[in-house]
Amino acid sequence: MIKQWLNSYKPSTKNDAQQALREIMQEIALTGLYRSNFFEKAAFYGGTALRIFYGLNRYSEDLDFSLLTTDLNFEMTHYLDSVLLEFESLGMKVSVKAKEKKITTAIDSTFLKTETFWRELILEEIVTPNWQGEKVSIKIKLEVDTNPPLGFVTEEKLLLKPFSCYIKCFSAPDLFAGKMHALLFRKWKNRVKGRDWFDLEWYIKQGISINSKHLTIRAVQSKDWLLKKQINKEALMKLLIHKIEQVNFEQIKEDVIRFIPNQKAIEIWSSNYFLDLIKYLNVI
Repeated sequence: MIKQWLNSYKPSTKNDAQQALREIMQEIALTGLYRSNFFEKAAFYGGTALRIFYGLNRYSEDLDFSLLTTDLNFEMTHYLDSVLLEFESLGMKVSVKAKEKKITTAIDSTFLKTETFWRELILEEIVTPNWQGEKVSIKIKLEVDTNPPLGFVTEEKLLLKPFSCYIKCFSAPDLFAGKMHALLFRKWKNRVKGRDWFDLEWYIKQGISINSKHLTIRAVQSKDWLLKKQINKEALMKLLIHKIEQVNFEQIKEDVIRFIPNQKAIEIWSSNYFLDLIKYLNVI
């Protein structure tokens, strides 16, 4: 089944095959979590949720989840056993590694929270079809926010493989709020994440509105918004313009290029392009 599933992506390069295999792993992991009733307590969000369930045309790496309510005593061991069984039933041997957190500073922090539960799924030495039988190792990070910023809406989205089931996801406006929070407030000193900008462009082109209430809650929790009022469109535009004028779009292009099928799509990217693009941003 895995070989047929991988071939359905019609990968044309080794990188394509690896990205497709990672996505297959992501979907298997989601079904394992579903079988364990994980989504009674949590919802799926982030770039991978946007890719799998909303049609984002780029690959994504990690699986990000938010508890529906704060639970600092949350334990994921039971749910991971179900995930491992799901892989095993498909003939794939996967191990789980606890990811150690490092002490973070204002320079290298990317919203790492003490209330975030981390695990890493590791698929080792699987053969990628059609590439000289080369073996690859793929890792997927699972993160669960046990003290999440609330004010979000969820919806059930249908996953077809490896079997049909419904996965609880953030709604698109709330996903957009999470992405905007990351784009505006990531605390990386000299690094950029081109995927943030790719997603911003995608949201705007899709006509998806951003939930400013959820964005505000996120920014307040991360201490990036200290005012006692909600982030409205005027305030958001000022923040975006300032960010656009700061970043290096050549570095942004270099970061995102391995995740997208059509590299020509980002040739137009520049500060002027994004300054024009955000004029079409919808805020609710």
